[in-house]
Amino acid sequence: MLKSGMKTPCYVIDSGALRRNLSVLRGVMDRTGAHILLAQKCFSCYGLYPMIGEYLSGATASGLFEARLCHEEMPGKENHVFNPAFRAEDIDEIVDICDHIVFNSIRQLLLYGQKAKSAGCGVGLRINPEKSTQEGHAIYDPCAPGSRMGVTIDEFKKGVDAYPEVLTLLDGLHFHTLCEQNSDDLEVTLDAFEERFKEYLPQMKWVNFGGGHHITREDYDIERLERCIMRMKDGYGLEVYLEPGEAVALNAGYLHTTVLEIQEHAWGRVAIVDTSAACHMPDVIEMPYRPPLKDSGEAGEKAFTYRLGGPTCLAGDVIGDYSFDHELKEGDVLTFCDMAIYSMVKNNTFNGMPLPSIWIQDGDEATLWKEFSYNDFKSRV
Repeated sequence: MLKSGMKTPCYVIDSGALRRNLSVLRGVMDRTGAHILLAQKCFSCYGLYPMIGEYLSGATASGLFEARLCHEEMPGKENHVFNPAFRAEDIDEIVDICDHIVFNSIRQLLLYGQKAKSAGCGVGLRINPEKSTQEGHAIYDPCAPGSRMGVTIDEFKKGVDAYPEVLTLLDGLHFHTLCEQNSDDLEVTLDAFEERFKEYLPQMKWVNFGGGHHITREDYDIERLERCIMRMKDGYGLEVYLEPGEAVALNAGYLHTTVLEIQEHAWGRVAIVDTSAACHMPDVIEMPYRPPLKDSGEAGEKAFTYRLGGPTCLAGDVIGDYSFDHELKEGDVLTFCDMAIYSMVKNNTFNGMPLPSIWIQDGDEATLWKEFSYNDFKSRV
């Protein structure tokens, strides 16, 4: 439901739902001693970083700008960063503001590892355990053949043989192989990781399980996750880090949109809305997936079925087919759920589409946090 002052399209972040997720994650930390970090690539609404910092150990970044955001907006909390290849002109600032830096190759480790270590950073290397657990598109699988992400065990051993200082530089190993997955897939990955890298683990201080853990999903097996954490802590004396993004803000946001026009075609009805899949929820096209919509059903499930499409010139700017108990009319407001994750961080102004405003809702109270204008579009071109 639109609150007073809201105009569509707009994102609404439910701070109560966010806090519930954070409480679940904090429980894992308290029971295991693990460090859980916000993956900013999924959710970087820094207006809520003070709340997140009350629960989590800090945040992880994919480069300088995200690292700077954590440094500025979550001061005093852990600041981690990984990038497939760091830029030479960024490295001084990165090691100055970050606590951990994870490199993607032996080459990058040798280039910048000593600088990072001298600055007091924990130094890690991303590895590829060569164990795929995902179904679907290889674009989301860091263990897919030809992956550029991480160092395999053969590459690692060659690097250690050629450059013995590799082990002196390293404090920890990092893997990230999951995407919206349960802890059984983590356990499979951990088996492969331990089998391949076991001889090196006693020389490490920490291990990072990366992201993709759907810890706050209703069917997630938290006990299995905690066993995986304790396996590394008890077996090797390692500190354990996790970097979930979706689990932090899962089901904690909405996107309100208004029906602009109803079209009648021989093959069915279309509702053009004032939000765009391509611009405001890009994962609908990229993943792809069908976002949940309040008070709707699958096509044909309810009496009236509509294809919901955006107002851009892209023919494929289609959100999905939904059915309703009543006919839609122009001016109706529809509410998409689970819109806090990978929406605001990925949205764009293709076709000159305005960016949705961002509201933070706390119970019955909603506060405008961000509003965008023509100048935001112009400045991005």
